[in-house]
Parts: sequence; C-alpha cells; structure tokens
Amino acid sequence: MQRILKERDRLLRRTARLSGLICTAVAILTLCIPGAADAVALGIALSLLGVITVGHYLLGVTGRLRWFWLVVVAGLGAIYAVTTSTVGANAASLTAVAIIGGGVISSAAIVLPVSGRRVAVLAVALLATVGLSATASVGLDLTLPYVEIFVVSGWISATLLGWWLGLSVPRVMHRIASVGRAHRSERQASEREAQRRQDARLLHDTVLATLTLLAHSGVGVSENALRLQAADDARLLRQLRLGGKPMPRTSGVYTLEPVAETALGTTLESVKQRFSRMGLEVNWHGHGQVLLPSNVLDSFLGALGECLENVRRHAEVSEADVTITDDETTVRAMVTDAGVGFALDQVAAERLGFAESVVARLQDVGGNARLFSSPGSGTTVVLEVPK
Repeated sequence: MQRILKERDRLLRRTARLSGLICTAVAILTLCIPGAADAVALGIALSLLGVITVGHYLLGVTGRLRWFWLVVVAGLGAIYAVTTSTVGANAASLTAVAIIGGGVISSAAIVLPVSGRRVAVLAVALLATVGLSATASVGLDLTLPYVEIFVVSGWISATLLGWWLGLSVPRVMHRIASVGRAHRSERQASEREAQRRQDARLLHDTVLATLTLLAHSGVGVSENALRLQAADDARLLRQLRLGGKPMPRTSGVYTLEPVAETALGTTLESVKQRFSRMGLEVNWHGHGQVLLPSNVLDSFLGALGECLENVRRHAEVSEADVTITDDETTVRAMVTDAGVGFALDQVAAERLGFAESVVARLQDVGGNARLFSSPGSGTTVVLEVPK
C-alpha cells in the first residue's frame, strides 16, 4: 500500500507541475500585451511569476506544502501588482488576473485533496485568491463577475482532478496487482503440470520399464543387466526422496547434474551399451559429433531411448538401426527395425510411451516426431530437434 501511495503522490506532483508551468507561461504572455499594466507593476508581476515557476518545479519534485505556499503568496503578490497598476482595469489586466488566480495558483492545489489537513489548506488559499481577484473588477460595470467565475472554476477543476487521480491510482494499482497474482497462479499451475508430465515420463522411462521386465521374468535380458537397471532406478528414487530434481540424459539414465553443452557422439555410445546389455544391438549410421544445448540433448536422447525400448519390447527383433543426420538448423535421428510392425490406428489413446516420452518430449524443445509402420513391414520413427 505504501508503494501505491508513493506512485499516487508522484503522479499528482507531476500533474500539478506541468499544469502550473503551462498556466504561468500563458500568464506571462498575457501580461506582455500592451496596456495590461504599467512598467513597475509589470516588472513586479513578471518577477513574481518567475518565483512561481521555481515554486511549481520544486512542488513537483518534493510535494511539500512550503512550495505550495510560495506559489500562493507569489501569485497573490502578482495579482495585487496588476490590480494596483496605474493603467487601471482593462480586458488584458482582467484576463491576466483570472489566469493567475484560476490557473497558476490553482494548479498547485492538485496535490492537496489527499488528506483532511491539506483540504483545509486548500480552502484557505481558495478564499484568499478569490477575495483578492475580486478587487480587479471593482468599479467596473460588468454584467457578470467574470474574474471570480474563472478563478472559482479553475480551483474546482484542479481540486476535482487531484481528487480523481488520488482515487484512480490506487484502484488501478490494485487491479494491476490482482492481474499479477492471477498471472503467477496460472504460471505456477503450468509449471506444476509440466513437472507432472516430466515425472510421468521419468517413471515410464525408468521404474515402469524395470517393473515391466520383472513382470515378464526378465525375458530376453540377462540377470546382471536386470540387476544393474534396478540399481539405477533405486538410486534415482533415493535422490528424488532427498529432494533432488533429475535431469534426463538418456532414456532410463538420469543425473542430478545439468550439462551445459555435450557432444551427441559422446552420449550415443552409452545408449548403445545400455540396450546391448538388454539384448538389443543398435547399429549407428551417419554423424556422431553434433553439439546440442543440454535441454535439447536430454529430450532428443530420451525420445531416442524410448523408441529403442519400444523396439526391444514389441518388434520381436534383436537389432535396430539408428541414422543420425543434421543440417544448419536441425538434427534428425531415424530409428528403423524389421520387426512385426503394427497398424497406427490401433494404438490405444491412453498409451503414454510414444505420446509423452517421444512426441511431447520433443515438442517441449521445439522438435517433432513422425511414426511410420504397418503390420509385417517393421517400424520407422523420425525424430527432429533444433540445434
């Protein structure tokens, strides 16, 4: 709330300063009209308007009442100098008095409608300004008190402007704060959803994969490989229980240490060795040394590992081919097998393997995946990620 009040006061000060300086410039131009005042009165009035200019500037910087009173006293002095001029009242002098009283002095009142004490100060200054301005037209046969009407109108306008700004700024700041809170809530919800999806991929790629092997009695996997896989999963779960946030490096292999940038060729070998332990020989083709940012590399290798895991589980073959290519903007991996294949329209929607661990994982880093398969013709998956 304190910050909101500071912003409100700053806006009021700047508005008062700008309005006051503009009205002061207009008053100076009006007094320079021939016949507005004699030389002595003109010199005094212009000097006092110079003092008012300084007062408006300092009022806009600090907002202190001393500078408001400086504007009021100097403005009343300028009005008095014009009304006592030997030239006498005329249209130019009456206009100058009206502008000084209803514009120059009243502009300083914009900073006042924020507290009861300042409103009292405003009322005193208003009465003094109206009373002195009324003497400008004494002795003239005017149908309406034009000067008094202009001065009162100026003060009312300045007071209403200050009051409106004083109410609007806190209301706007509160609205901005509420929008900010809504944005933070939405962002936290998105982060929680992203974390949930990452956790689902993590469990699918590690613990669920190991449990699936156990459910099938480790068919096709050596006892030692199964033991190593279970040990890796147990180590990961222990780290999670202690509050760690895993960063995937390859499918089924996670580390708590982020990698800034890694060569693709130095990590493909670990993927090959992992699947070789589980009975799937992976034949690599194409480029083997491509630099990728750590988050892109993590997603790329995670999706690649999931594709190879699907080959090991479902293709009924003992080997798969992975071809790595790249151009100026994209790295691609084509995973192919000569297995049993399947009909794409028969894949259940609730299967998380390909949708989450491959497609969604690559889409999170700006990549994509395409799947081609038919019964008896094997399967091909094309993975793409930006460099």
